[in-house]
Amino acid sequence: MAQHPTQIDPKDFRRALGMFATGVTIVTTQAADGTPVGITANSFNSVSLQPPMVLWSLAKNARSLPAFSEAEYWNVHILSNEQEPLSNRFARAGEDKFAGLTLDQADNGMPLLPGCSARFQCRTAFRYEGGDHIIFVGEVLAYDSSGLPPLLYVTGNYALAARKAAPVSTDPAADTSQALYSENLMGYLLGRAHYQFMGGFRNRLKERALSDADFFVLSTLSVQAPLSASALAEHVSYTGIDIGPLALGSLCERALLDQTEAGLYQLSTSGRDLVLHVLAAAKAVEADLVGRMGEAEAALLRNLLKQAIGATDPGLPKLWSA
Repeated sequence: MAQHPTQIDPKDFRRALGMFATGVTIVTTQAADGTPVGITANSFNSVSLQPPMVLWSLAKNARSLPAFSEAEYWNVHILSNEQEPLSNRFARAGEDKFAGLTLDQADNGMPLLPGCSARFQCRTAFRYEGGDHIIFVGEVLAYDSSGLPPLLYVTGNYALAARKAAPVSTDPAADTSQALYSENLMGYLLGRAHYQFMGGFRNRLKERALSDADFFVLSTLSVQAPLSASALAEHVSYTGIDIGPLALGSLCERALLDQTEAGLYQLSTSGRDLVLHVLAAAKAVEADLVGRMGEAEAALLRNLLKQAIGATDPGLPKLWSA
């Protein structure tokens, strides 16, 4: 049901606005005494190409409003997807937000943060009243773009951007609405992606006479060791492969594993050398995949895979632990 101005609940209105995905920016300037000032904002937008102009807005009750109102220059940083901690830092009040940060040199002299997707060095052109906010319009004096995937914000949470994928195995003209099994089945997509990825370095496994089970054991021990037979079996139980005494004994006989006096298993020197060669091949396949997909899509894929793993985790032990 549509809400009219006299009926608007500010919290509900904010939730509705949150459906519009935005980028995340940090805007910086200097106070009159030279102190650096910065805030996180998602109200950034473009205004004009000729001349190049952008805008953003700041609440009238913001502690940083006097500094931005008096400043002739300010910089807008579009954050990359790795800069979520920086966004959180500049969104908090009451701390030195620039402590420990290394800044780049800016043409306009204002604080310039590194590692961003894009940066715009601006001079204030106009300020407008906008309800409970002040709208700042700036002329862009200089800008740069790194190509790093941007950090997004939607429905009250950080998000990542990706292009919509084309069909994988379905003819674009095909009607699959009544199909029992289609390419949109998540199990098919996850399984096919796994086997195609493994196919990129499976020849390296064959050259070294390594089965999938062998590879899982060696790669697990490259992260955490020494481990008992039962702990190893628990770590790789998600694969459906039973890692028993015979499999571990075979790896010991091949001098790829050593067994401690306590009966724990760890990589031998030759085992570590072997797993490094195989992992190097796997990383080469990953690098090629990222190059074909693009950094933004690769970051989103990692994020979604982590979500899928978290949602289906039966309680496996932490592999990377303190």
